[in-house]
Amino acid sequence: MLKLRALDRKLLRDLGQMRGQAIAIAFVVAAGVASWVSMASIMDSLQGTLAAYYRDYRFADGFATVRRAPERVADRLRAVAGIGHVETRVIGAANLDVRGFDEPVTSVIVSLPGAGQPALNRLVIRSGQLPAARSDEVLLNEVFADAHDLEPGDSITAILNGRYRVLTVSGIALSPEYLMQIQPGAFFPDPERFGVLWMDRDVLAPAYDMDGAFNDVVFTIAPGARTADVIERVDAVLRQYGGQGAHGREDQPSHSLISEEFRQLETMSTLLPAIFLAVAAFLLNIVVSRLVALQREQIAVLKAFGYTNVAIGVHYLKLVLVIGLLGALLGIALGIWAGAAMGGLYLEFYRFPALDYTLRASVVVLAVSFTGGAALLGVIRAVRNAVRLAPAEAMRPPAPATYRPTIVERLGLQRFFDQPTRMIMRNLERQSIKSLLTVLGIAAGCALLVMGLFFGDAFDRIIRVQYGIAQRHDLAVTFIEPTSSSAVQELAALPGVLHAEPMRTVPVRLRHGHREEMIALQGVPPDAYLQRVIDPDLRPLAIPPSGVLLSTRLGELLDARAGDQLEVEVLEGTRSRTLLTVAGLGEQFVGLGAYMELDELNRLAGNGQAVSGALLMIDDAYANAITGRLQDRPRIAAITAQDQAINAVRTTFESSMLVMTAVLSLFAGIIAFGVIYNSARISLSERDRELASLRVLGFRRGEVAYILLGELALLVLLAVPVGFLFGGLGARALVDRLQSDMYQIPLVLQSDTFAIAASVVLGAGAASALIVLRRLNELDLVGVLKTRE
Repeated sequence: MLKLRALDRKLLRDLGQMRGQAIAIAFVVAAGVASWVSMASIMDSLQGTLAAYYRDYRFADGFATVRRAPERVADRLRAVAGIGHVETRVIGAANLDVRGFDEPVTSVIVSLPGAGQPALNRLVIRSGQLPAARSDEVLLNEVFADAHDLEPGDSITAILNGRYRVLTVSGIALSPEYLMQIQPGAFFPDPERFGVLWMDRDVLAPAYDMDGAFNDVVFTIAPGARTADVIERVDAVLRQYGGQGAHGREDQPSHSLISEEFRQLETMSTLLPAIFLAVAAFLLNIVVSRLVALQREQIAVLKAFGYTNVAIGVHYLKLVLVIGLLGALLGIALGIWAGAAMGGLYLEFYRFPALDYTLRASVVVLAVSFTGGAALLGVIRAVRNAVRLAPAEAMRPPAPATYRPTIVERLGLQRFFDQPTRMIMRNLERQSIKSLLTVLGIAAGCALLVMGLFFGDAFDRIIRVQYGIAQRHDLAVTFIEPTSSSAVQELAALPGVLHAEPMRTVPVRLRHGHREEMIALQGVPPDAYLQRVIDPDLRPLAIPPSGVLLSTRLGELLDARAGDQLEVEVLEGTRSRTLLTVAGLGEQFVGLGAYMELDELNRLAGNGQAVSGALLMIDDAYANAITGRLQDRPRIAAITAQDQAINAVRTTFESSMLVMTAVLSLFAGIIAFGVIYNSARISLSERDRELASLRVLGFRRGEVAYILLGELALLVLLAVPVGFLFGGLGARALVDRLQSDMYQIPLVLQSDTFAIAASVVLGAGAASALIVLRRLNELDLVGVLKTRE
């Protein structure tokens, strides 16, 4: 039978006596470790799965789109220095009519070579099979098929380049090219209204007048070659065929999205554990400090019996490490569970064939190391005090605390406060450092919640500003190719159309100094009502007769300000280059934007008064009729209903936000409860003799409880505004770290966010108070009043 040493038995007894506090601290540690393990493991899993997916299914390194290039150009591309494999494709846009779904559905149809697998961006067949050669069969992207409950053998109607075709679903597939299926020009997925299909090239190419030609090409980069150089050479080959600028994998929409997700995960996996472990270190500090103070006599006796300073120090360090280890083990288990759950959530947004969840040993080792380091750092001062305590000194009771009039009393304001309240203020002022640290600990929980909830506020503002003030159309209609502005007048004449405005987008490359960005330059009529550029105060900016307006984010990327000149290279038509003056910077939360006057853009593009689409404001009563008539028009490539797309995005975002809010509320509650409960328990143990004396002297039970819990309440109330401040600063730091080219997060904090954060903290405080109140009522007056001398 294992025989424990005396100090180890003391360790177990100490843990048993302070089990409530130890459990509370262990939960704080567990929350920090769980957040680290879950985020680090899911990031490893996603990156490993992504790398294997790209490798196994040969995801391309480069992409290029052309207006129309003969197939022989592919041989010229294969001869480009530094290029690996080249594969040409035909990609067309189509409107779909899905049975049982009355709203407009647009799609992209990608060609398959000879009814077989492509050499690059190969497909994962989830069910069914590849389309038969020279048939009207198609493969559907899984997310689109799931959204409409489509299976192999079902049929859908498509308008391919103006001609109706009934397509039979041959199978369901995934592609590394469409990890997240997003409509071109959109920034959020809407699987019900946009889908990706694959079809035999021999059938698709004639439908889009691409016999013997291609309009899209993907390629790999040879080992050792510089991607930028290869992209430039490919661009030079395709320029005369209407090339719109080749780009590497980093600018591919799907890859760009998941790369951004990795960056956000990395930020959060650093920030959250740091907060939790800092709070845990603080809690261990105050608990062990109090334990050492209470066990002065025991320390003296141990030293008198020959225990060395090292043995005493190791004893308290073991106590701390046991609590930290318990929290770490619980956190690792929770982190594994949460990581696997997050993996399932990610699979709903990013479609991998499967997620290979992995937990590296180094993640676990780091979690335990960080926990141990934070725990030891938190108690090093308290343990040092225990080690330095001389036996003779420790035998004596500690010197009584010095109580002096508080600032309130010195100012002569004591008459406004009763005796119990003055006792609360005296105690807080006497232990000002401890009170300050307690306030900071509680504030950390409040701040964590504010930082999490602020995403909801930011999202609401993005929707309100971007889609309520800047873009106010009901329908966005995109033509297959730039066409005469008279097409917009035809649309305006449709019954139910209240207002119509032309729009034009031209792919360009903007250069300022050594910086450059490839973007769609948008032409806006000078009197535009449905599409406006707004300033930071949400006021519309006038479209200048010359020059270009940039979104703030694009201005930052180009390091361009009002008055600077940009070199603009048009990537279609004449491929002209010119200099444009930056007329101003506008607020835009989604994507990067560059705007100029429509006629000026047409002059720059050099192909007359053309438009690439129209924005419509419609009467809701005519919505279905208008959509039906637009779908029948052969030259219309896509119809986007803004409110339906926003609703889909809002539903998706709110469901994920609900999970995030619940998790953060739980974590914030753990921190707040851990700090408040431990502070209250320590106050009770420090002042049990004093409180019992007050009871004996005639103070009622409620008055005694008020003295103890009033102090606690005051600390909580002081911590809430501090938590608001920290939360605001943390949200600002997140905004700075999470900005991307896809979206810019505004710093917006609504009153509801503060109210929820305060409620959680106050709720945790109330729960702690109830537990401590029960222990206070059970206080043994006779026992605690026995003299310790």
